[in-house]
Amino acid sequence: MTVTILNAFIRPMLEGRLPDWVEPRWFANTEELYALAPEAEIAWFDSFDLGTTYEAVRRAERLQWLNTLAAGVDPFPLDQLRQKGTTLTNGAGLNAITIAEYAVMGMLTIAKGWREVVRAQERHEWLTEAPGKQELFGSRALIIGAGGIGGRISELLRPWGVDVTLVRRTPAVGALGTDEWRARLGEFDWVIIAVPATGDTEKMIGAAELASMKSTASILNFARGAVIDQLALIEALDLKRIAAAFLDVTDPEPLPADNPLWSLDNCHISMHLSGRSQNTLFPRAAERFLANLDRWKRGDPLESVVDLTLGY
Repeated sequence: MTVTILNAFIRPMLEGRLPDWVEPRWFANTEELYALAPEAEIAWFDSFDLGTTYEAVRRAERLQWLNTLAAGVDPFPLDQLRQKGTTLTNGAGLNAITIAEYAVMGMLTIAKGWREVVRAQERHEWLTEAPGKQELFGSRALIIGAGGIGGRISELLRPWGVDVTLVRRTPAVGALGTDEWRARLGEFDWVIIAVPATGDTEKMIGAAELASMKSTASILNFARGAVIDQLALIEALDLKRIAAAFLDVTDPEPLPADNPLWSLDNCHISMHLSGRSQNTLFPRAAERFLANLDRWKRGDPLESVVDLTLGY
């Protein structure tokens, strides 16, 4: 029997479906999690308090495989996991559908001036002129990060008539490499960021990149706030060097109430809600975990294994 530590929240989706070689032990609070962690051979430690999740990982000396539904794993103690020889699987792609829909919504919000429409309704004012006249059809989008989220955004945009270019770390026909996209920034109406958070991607969009964009272009960030130099972005938006930003993520989070981004009319902040705008995350995560349990028993490669050196 393999001792497997699991959050009781996910119990209704797993109980009765776990293989007979799994010995499940459920935790319902931090104290139970910390008490059970040292026994874990397989674990799904996710809890509402991320700090306790990371501490539980530190205590789990017998841990062979750790699962998380989080896509970004930068806060996890990756060095410790690597030293223990622990396999880490993440939730890459589980949020792709809802985040991609959010990306399209963000583009339409900017293109059609939807913020002004909502404000007019709140004023009980009947507009006679559309505040936004941009069409997605015929526009060009650069998606930096062609993983599950970036790929799904691309799939949704192409039927709208958007000319999509992907940026990939690994070569692919029609895609730009990581050393090519900066020279092409001025060609695009939309720059959409969906890269993993690593040392290489921190502040990858700075003053120089923003200056290379068209003044009519917009940037949308669904990665991590630190991927964009936020001070440079505030200046570019304030001086109208770019048209708009749609930020699902900021640095830090929550964004302080006095941060200038809140007050910029050409900045839209969605408070990291894109991945939460669904009720399917846990069922999808449970199905993937069950399938991975079968793979684990057979000795087959698991789905969504994180490279602990690269961090994604």
